[in-house]
Amino acid sequence: MSSIPLIDWNHNWINGEQVTSTETVSVLNPATGEVLGEVPSLSEDQVKAAVDAASAALPAWAGLTAKQRGDYLLAWGERILQNVPELALLLSQEQGKALKEATGEIRGSVEILRWYAEEAKRAYGEIIPASNPGQQLMVFREPVGVVGLITPMNFPAATLMRKVAPALAAGCTAILKPASTTSLIAVALFQHLMEIGLPKGVANLVTGSSSVIGGVLMKDSRVRKISFTGSTEVGKRLMGQAAQTVKKLGLELGGNSPAIVFPDADLDKAARDIVDNKFENCGQVCNGINLIYVHEDVHAQLVDKIVEHVKRLKVDYGTLPDTDIGPLIDQGAVRKVEALVDDAVAKGAKVLLGGSRLVEGKFSQGSFFAPTVLDQVTADMNITHEEIFGPVAPILTFKDEEEVLERANNTPYGLAAYFYTKDAARVYRLIQKLETGNIGVNGTSLAYVQAPFGGVKESGIGREGGRHGLDEYLESKYVAWTL
Repeated sequence: MSSIPLIDWNHNWINGEQVTSTETVSVLNPATGEVLGEVPSLSEDQVKAAVDAASAALPAWAGLTAKQRGDYLLAWGERILQNVPELALLLSQEQGKALKEATGEIRGSVEILRWYAEEAKRAYGEIIPASNPGQQLMVFREPVGVVGLITPMNFPAATLMRKVAPALAAGCTAILKPASTTSLIAVALFQHLMEIGLPKGVANLVTGSSSVIGGVLMKDSRVRKISFTGSTEVGKRLMGQAAQTVKKLGLELGGNSPAIVFPDADLDKAARDIVDNKFENCGQVCNGINLIYVHEDVHAQLVDKIVEHVKRLKVDYGTLPDTDIGPLIDQGAVRKVEALVDDAVAKGAKVLLGGSRLVEGKFSQGSFFAPTVLDQVTADMNITHEEIFGPVAPILTFKDEEEVLERANNTPYGLAAYFYTKDAARVYRLIQKLETGNIGVNGTSLAYVQAPFGGVKESGIGREGGRHGLDEYLESKYVAWTL
């Protein structure tokens, strides 16, 4: 379980140079509690230097052609592909996820780079028919400017790429602040980025205190956009701070995603898909299923199928090749999940599997929680209103479509929803009526690089992925030219 000697962890990148600090942050392996590495905790002046560097590099980087910028991204992707096993093992060690999931995430990150390397070539402007003779109306598409990018712990490689790739492709320069619990993969990925010869200051990596780094980025008027993935609570604070300099914002925030299974559904497929989604990354997925609504006519059948699938999941250190579920990110996450389960049980929920943290033997030093299935869950339980972010599948029943729609929409969140039915008319109705930014019909996979992803209501602002993700880093400049 030792760390991988890929690089010397204790540095950041500012203006193309390695930067260190006397203050550091420890990054732990959540499976064992061991320290994997130390990363710098930068001072305010060091973060300001990153903004200076990004600002100075902006004109030259924005002045390159889309193909030239794309070539840098493609070269970065090739370096990553040459180091997939090492990067995946590192990601599994610091985040806890199963090695097979970590490998998929690293490879998926390269697909994101490749997509935006090409998509930047299609950031088209417009010629608009003029109202007057001898006049030409045009719209140019230009980079927003310097951007601050703040990534979460649950997909620390993929979300890094979903922000950095479109930002650089669009011609922006960037300052990235990764989650403190999963900073090592960011250091490793940036090492490869610097080694392709990226111009100085175009991409800068800063680690340490969220309040210090966020304070600098939010106050500096040269930072024209902030993209943040994380909690709704923090997102609201950033919205208030962004108002002071009228920054553009991209926010992917909390969710309370339902999966709805109607009596005409393919129950075998629904059970497989729901378990795959719910227990991916130990339940730490922003668009992961939070509540499973099952029609009362098929409740018993579906519950049996879900339980059988969950029974087959293997919990172990994520770095082992046959592991399905690793640890949660830290003890705080375990305590939150434990509190939600205990509250549900106290109010009448029935534990069909799991229900508690794992503390015996090899699990004693880690942040493990048993894969859990709860039945007879009701609306008065905290678990129906709060994002679980853990390996717990709460099952509720419903009687009819109108009822379940009202219950599914009765939340301040609106990130994702899933439903299973063979009724085409019902599909159309639910697509129209579900108050959410993303919907899976007869499936639970949503993460495709060519598609826009984002929430409504308190689940966020803006989109990542597809051409929409590139648009988030571009401004429109309108020109009325009298000839």
